[in-house]
Formats: sequence, structure tokens, C-alpha cells
Amino acid sequence: MNVKDAFLAGREHLTAAGSSESSIEAEVLLRRAAGWDRAALYIRWESALAADVWERYQALLEERARGRPVHYIIGEREFMGLSFLVDERVLIPRPETEVLVEAVVEFLTGRASGIGHRASTHFTADDEARSPKPGARQLVVDIGTGSGCIAVAVAYHVPSAAVLATDISAAALDVAVENARRHGVADRIEFLAGDMLDPLPPALAGTIDVIASNPPYVPPELVASLPREIRDFEPAVAVVGTGDGLAFHRALEESAPRWLRPGGLLAMEVGAGQAPALCAFVDDRAAFSHVSTLRDYAGIERVVTALRNP
Repeated sequence: MNVKDAFLAGREHLTAAGSSESSIEAEVLLRRAAGWDRAALYIRWESALAADVWERYQALLEERARGRPVHYIIGEREFMGLSFLVDERVLIPRPETEVLVEAVVEFLTGRASGIGHRASTHFTADDEARSPKPGARQLVVDIGTGSGCIAVAVAYHVPSAAVLATDISAAALDVAVENARRHGVADRIEFLAGDMLDPLPPALAGTIDVIASNPPYVPPELVASLPREIRDFEPAVAVVGTGDGLAFHRALEESAPRWLRPGGLLAMEVGAGQAPALCAFVDDRAAFSHVSTLRDYAGIERVVTALRNP
């Protein structure tokens, strides 16, 4: 069997197992089994495949056919141009969360970052005046950090930022620490075990520039309709909210004003169709203004942002 035939056999197997991205997944798993990058795969496209590589490839295909996500199988996921270690202890980072990170980076750098795929006009000149001065020490809190993708990406792209990242899962924090080390930002991130903002030192009240979170927001009644990869393998505590899915967001909005400085940014990811209800909730309260949303690459209102009133 040559490399091309192995790829085609793997693609057919994954298609039969219900994969909607069987071509991509078959290629990724074959490259992992062989230890090749993409160029090496196609250079060897017509070459014979070693028996040990074929055996490893078959084992990986079986894992995927049982529903285990590809990114858990290969142990990593790209996010904001960085490779993150992932396994069943943490949620797999997704492209829509990059919109949240881009908003935070934009705020901290005064729209000078130039990263990402979107030209954003989200912050006005008035809002920009509220932003920390680029180069000054900037304090960011990431709530429910999971793999650390938000905390690490912000620290990586904003060298002046110091980040505190909290999570109730000690196992998730172990993964996040490794990712911070992997990208050379561990000296600017402090990982704290605990619920929401509870682990923060009291002395930081009123000094934080940004509070960001990708909290659990899937309503319990929708769990059964989730793809098997999410429902059966990703940590439920990071996926499933309570009630309408916005309980965490409301609690964060109520506790955040104590910690944010005047003009500080609150940024929260939401599920499809949830943004209007959360915006209305934040608008009804006196602590925040400039409430708005950012759309993801599918056009869904994915991130709700607001600025702390003086």
C-alpha cells in the first residue's frame, strides 16, 4: 500500500463513521502516524507506506471513529497562530474565541496590534482614550482559563500585559501552565485555582484593565443535540451552563465592577442567539456602558463587550 492508498482508505473509514471532515482528519492522522509535515506527506504520496506507520494510522483512525476528537488524539490545537496542548481535561480552543482575544488585544494596544483576520472598528476614538497606554503595565484576568488559550495568547501578543487566569479545575490548570511555558509567557501569567473572581487578591480591586471569559453557555436542554465529539469527550463543566446558558455571564457582570478600573473592559463569549439577552441585561445595570457585540467568522454575534463606568 502506498501513502495515497492509505489516505484514501482512512478517508473512507472516517466518512463511514460519520465524520463531516474526513479528508482533513485522514490527512492529519496519517501525518501524525508517520511523523511528517504536509510537504513530506505529498513528497511521499506515491511511495510505499511502512508497515509500522500503517498500524499506527489504523489505531488513530479507530480512535476517531469512536468519536474522540482529532485534537485530543494528536494532543494539540492551533489558536491565534500558536500551538496549544489539549486533552480531555480542557475544552478544545475554537476559532470563534479568537474574536474575543482580538478584542482584548485591540483594547490593550489601542487598535495597533494588526493581528487576526478582521479589520475592527469596534472601539471609537473616545473608547480608545480609555484604553491603557501601549507599553504601560496592563492587568488582564481570564476567567475559566481551561487550556490557557486566552491568557497565553493575550500575554504573547501584548508583551506589556500581566495576566491572572482562574479555573475551578486543577487538572485544567496543569494544562494551562504547560501551554504558558511552551510559549515563553509563564513569567507573566499567574494561574489561580477557584471559582470565577474569588481567587483574586483583594488588593487588585479597582485596578484591572480587562476581564475576559469564554464561560460555559450551552443550555442543558441542548446538550443531547451537541455533536458526539463535544457531548461525550469535552469537559461538561466547560461546556454546559445553567438555565438559559447565561447564568455564568450574569454572575460575572455583577461581580466584575468591583475589580475593573474605570474604563476597563469586560468581554464575554456567548452562544448563537444569546447576545441580545445578555446585552439587555448589562444595559439595564448602571455599572457598564458602551455595550456592544462582535461577530465571529460565521457572522454570529459571538462576543459581548462593555466598558466599566467611572
